[in-house]
Amino acid sequence: MLDLFFFSFFVPIFRGEILIGVLHFIFSVVTFGLFQLIIPFLYNKQFTSRMLTSGWELSDTEENMQVARLKLGIGN
Repeated sequence: MLDLFFFSFFVPIFRGEILIGVLHFIFSVVTFGLFQLIIPFLYNKQFTSRMLTSGWELSDTEENMQVARLKLGIGN
């Protein structure tokens, strides 16, 4: 979360989501930076969900993976 707060639209760009990074930049300019106060709480969850739906898998103890699945709203 702090990475996105301090480095704003560069985080999605470095993660390979260039379009999302450009959209973050545009929203930041239009809202005079207020967008950057809200998005750190949302982006990491969205990014993780996109990664998991594109084939990535969780790798941890079964208890931690179950908690993560519940928080992300994804099935077993």
